[in-house]
Parts: sequence; structure tokens; C-alpha cells
Amino acid sequence: MWTWKQLQALVPAAGQSPDYLACLDAFPVLKLAQTTPQDPRHHGEGDVWTHTRMVVEALLTLPDYQTASLTDRQTLFFAALLHDVSKHATTVIDPVTGAIGQPGHSRMGAVDARGLLWESGMPFDQREAVCRMIAAHQLPFFVMADLRSGRPPEWVVRRLSCALSIPLLAALAEADMRGRLCEDQARVLDNIELFRELAREDGCYGQPRAFADAHTRVSYFRGADVHPDYPLFQEPGAKVTVMCGLPASGKDTWVAAHRRGWPVVSFDDARAELGLRHGQNEGMVAHAAVDKAKALLRAHTPFVWNATHLSQSMRDRTLDLLYAYQAEVEIVYLERPREELLSRNHRRDTSLSNKTLLGMLRKWEVPAPTEAHQLHDLVGV
Repeated sequence: MWTWKQLQALVPAAGQSPDYLACLDAFPVLKLAQTTPQDPRHHGEGDVWTHTRMVVEALLTLPDYQTASLTDRQTLFFAALLHDVSKHATTVIDPVTGAIGQPGHSRMGAVDARGLLWESGMPFDQREAVCRMIAAHQLPFFVMADLRSGRPPEWVVRRLSCALSIPLLAALAEADMRGRLCEDQARVLDNIELFRELAREDGCYGQPRAFADAHTRVSYFRGADVHPDYPLFQEPGAKVTVMCGLPASGKDTWVAAHRRGWPVVSFDDARAELGLRHGQNEGMVAHAAVDKAKALLRAHTPFVWNATHLSQSMRDRTLDLLYAYQAEVEIVYLERPREELLSRNHRRDTSLSNKTLLGMLRKWEVPAPTEAHQLHDLVGV
């Protein structure tokens, strides 16, 4: 496993070429890209590894890369190198037509890259910039051409601007399109430039889109018919702290220190109150926890929802309930370095093995600022 200090040496200096053998040594999973096919309509260059190298080389020639800060160049380089890291695992070949697709490779790629870069010790903010770009790297291709998301282009651009750098994402998308052989390259490059221009016109090219207040922002991204510049009235509701993080990251300790006396909704507590073992009648456990949360929400009582909330889908179930009761939500995300986390988990009185804990990385999606009124990323705290 390469450390972050070692990984930084992979980023080529001006005028130099990448050391692709070293890249494969640092990320052995990329060797699978050498034998992963792609649809020739969109990738006439061939396999995923050939495409990846072409993307990196195209990136190095872009003015956005050449004039970027060292941190941004590193971020762009690793986003390009890992942008298709999960194509091998998502490849589907139609048995009749032979058409090749990799559905969901962007989202899975972000999760896989997060685990790899976390193990290296890459700084949190920089790692998340890489992972969020990987998750969204194809959106600039389509956002101005069709409405695949069911949302207007400005909604997509505004959401992205709150989570990542639009200039860096556009540079990655441009490199991705230039690093392939396809008939629609010129059309898609035009779409990427339109994507840039929309962000410039909306005031979010290089900074998050401004909103009247946090409640307006949350409501807007949850589909409310509201303009970002005009505050939406906030109905009274409970203040809720939603904990998020891998097991052994310190959630219980943080709650005890910072939310002393607040009621806590927890599946572990519900399980203990019902006298059930882990894995036994989980439906009853969930029902008990949700009933407790609803009672607190109806009474407008501040409380903590203490769970891992690792994946977006897990958080959405909790957040949907909270926002249905007009709650004011803060997410507190905690994270520890790999070795410290495994050591802490090993010392805990728990049946959760380190092997099982590491398996949970397959669902690891760090919260985005658009999910709550406040987001606190407490890394190593």
C-alpha cells in the first residue's frame, strides 16, 4: 500500500510524462482495466486502460491543468487516473447485440477510490474532491443536452457547485472526452463549454452557488419550488443531530461530550431495550427506533440520531423522515485514519470484526453539503 507521500511523486512535473508502471504498482486494481472492453461507438481506442492513459495525457495539455495550483493538479491527476477504476466491475455485455455498457461505474468508482485514497492517507478535503469528481465526471457531457436527471441544467450545476469545483470537474470532463476516439466528440466538447458558461452566468464557477439561507438551500435541493435568492419560511421543528461515520470512528464519544442530555435514537439502543441480539428481528428494531424519533419530532424535542449512515440511501431514509417533520438538521461526520480505526475497533467490546468493518467500505459515501442545514466534517477529531 502506497502512502500519500509516495503517491504525490506520481504526479508529473511540467513537461514530464506519467510513469504508468508506477501508477499500476500504486493501484493494482487498474491492471484489470487492461482487459476491460468498452463500447467501440464511444471508445474506438479500445480497452479502459488505453482510454485512461489517453485521458491523463489529454489532461496534462489543458491550460486549466497547467495553470492550476499544485493541490489542484494533484486532485485532477488522481481523478483522471481513477475516474474509470470500477468499469471492470460494472461491465455488462448484451448477449444478443454485443453492446458493452458499464452502468453505475461513476458512483461505484467514487466509493472504490475513497477506500484506496483513505488507505494512503490522502488529506480528507483533497480526497473528497477527487471522489466527488469521479462520481460526477460524466454529468458535463449531458447536462446541457438532455434532462436525464429530471432536473433543469441550472439545478444540476448549482448542486455540483456546492460539493466540488466546477472548473476542475469541467477540466476532467474535457480530458475524458479528448482521451477517446468517438464520432460525437466535438458535440460533447461543446456541451462541456456550455456547462462552464452556465456556471459562470449563475455565479458558481469556482465557488458554491449562494443561497438566501441554509433552509432555502436544503429545500431547493429537495425539490421545493423556491428561488435560491429568496428565503423560504421555515416551519418550527426539532433540531436534530445526525451522526455519520464508520464504526469505531468516535460517534458515541462525540455525542457524550457535545450533546450531553439529549435523547438519542439508536438501533443499538433499541435492540438492547428489546432484548434482541444483532441480526435478530431487525424489522422490530427499526420500527422501535423510528417510533421514538417520530415522538421526539412531534414534540419538537432536540435529539441525536446515532447510526453509521454510511451510504446515501441509508441517510436518505433518515433525512426524508426528519424533513417530513420540518426538522432542522445538522450532520456530524467523523473519520479516523485506517490503522487507528482498526485498532480502536479491535479494542472495543463488539462482535464487529475488522474484516467486516472493512467490508463496509463498499457502501461508504461521505455526506455532501446539500444534504443538511449544516455539515460538520470532523476528521481525526
